[in-house]
Amino acid sequence: MQTIRVWDLPTRLFHWLLASAVVGLVITANIGGNWMSWHLRLGYAVLALLLFRVVWGFVGGHWSRFGNFVFAPSTVVAYLRGEAKPEHRVGHTPLGALSVFALLFILLAQVATGLMSDDEIAFFGPLVRFVSGDTVALATSYHKNVGKFIVISLVVLHVLAIVFYKWVKKDSLVRPMVKGDKHIAANLAVPHTRDSAASRMLALLVLAVCGGAVAWLVQVGSAF
Repeated sequence: MQTIRVWDLPTRLFHWLLASAVVGLVITANIGGNWMSWHLRLGYAVLALLLFRVVWGFVGGHWSRFGNFVFAPSTVVAYLRGEAKPEHRVGHTPLGALSVFALLFILLAQVATGLMSDDEIAFFGPLVRFVSGDTVALATSYHKNVGKFIVISLVVLHVLAIVFYKWVKKDSLVRPMVKGDKHIAANLAVPHTRDSAASRMLALLVLAVCGGAVAWLVQVGSAF
């Protein structure tokens, strides 16, 4: 066996911060009332994190880059048949990659509609002023009645997949996402992910830019 660095620190922090923020969003949305102010803040945080992950998907460590876990349909089918290549079990598996892209897409849709939603009581998104009333109504309906349940369903499936891999396939997905390293076969030649001080500083810069972009968006929406 050999140990390699699979998940760089920025990717790991993104994963756990996003998970915490999404749980907080679901909780605050269900409580309502004054907790909606925290719902908005968490939504802005999620948007900043998602923008960061999109950028990091092109400039991050090897196993975090989208180009290294975009698989052809035939590869996904082969994986489901138990015919996966050994290297497909190092980073995101073909099935896990679909889960990642689905979560990113659905969360982006949920945040985007949240920016255009209005609860007609005290809270509304910063983009409400820039779109028509029909768009606001449609976005609000999707955000509250559709998107929320899709997000919850995908999160539940994600957790069930982790449990399945742990107890059935005897492969822990949590440990590498905490420590960054993974034990693989000694004869498997795969690259370590880049996780240097320089790459971490780059990640911090990317996050700062993404956070600044979200702050600007909120300010513009509040200025009218």
